Amino acid sequence: MTKEQRVAVITGSTRGIGRGIAEQLGKDGYALVINGSHQDTCEKAARELSAKGFQVVACAGDVSKKETHDQLVKTAVDHFGRLDTYVNNAGIAQIGNLLDESAEDFHQIYATNVDSVLFGIQAAAKQFKRQKDGEKIRKIINASSIAGHIGYEQLGAYSSTKFAIRGLTQVAAKELAKDGITVNAYCPGIVGTDMWDFIDEKMVEENGGQKGQYLKAAINSISLGRAETPADVADFVSYLASPMSDYMTGQSVQIDGGVQFI
Repeated sequence: MTKEQRVAVITGSTRGIGRGIAEQLGKDGYALVINGSHQDTCEKAARELSAKGFQVVACAGDVSKKETHDQLVKTAVDHFGRLDTYVNNAGIAQIGNLLDESAEDFHQIYATNVDSVLFGIQAAAKQFKRQKDGEKIRKIINASSIAGHIGYEQLGAYSSTKFAIRGLTQVAAKELAKDGITVNAYCPGIVGTDMWDFIDEKMVEENGGQKGQYLKAAINSISLGRAETPADVADFVSYLASPMSDYMTGQSVQIDGGVQFI
């Protein structure tokens, strides 16, 4: 690792948006710690990224557990000597009406989507404060959603978690600014990943219709006329991770191709 090279942890980075972020940050010169819930898929993704010339190490674990985030930071420091950027990307979706939401499902989505962001912020900030980086800005980047700006029917629990992430982002930005740490969030829209295939499938189960119709309707709502790709999101995360965004903190920016204008 060169003296100038930066190090990033990306949770939920074996596929989808997280994988896209890992690939882009690798191109940006980052050494990578990637994460997934299963050791085999995590190691497979690490091998594939390594084959592209990136410095990468796998660290599997359940992001809803605080110890996973502590281990992710330790892995970064043990392998690469430091940490510069922590991306809280991992998350899950649920489909259903609020009146049918069980306590078990509600607690599960909050554990995965919100607890994980809190624990990631805590683990990253502790390491950043231990490092002697002078005036260098360190970055925490969280995954919210367009559903964190406007609540969506039948995505009530999911939407509420993404609103919560925006709140955590704002508060952490205020509390950590004095330590040279910025905290921002990216808010994707209709991304062509497994998550949206899942949403479409569950919408058919809940409301009837044909496979693909809900995804198609969602894509038709995009001003730019196409589904978002993981690379579209990753390009913006690349900016948030770069020195170009050093004066930006506490923001949750919609990167959605023009679905919502708020």
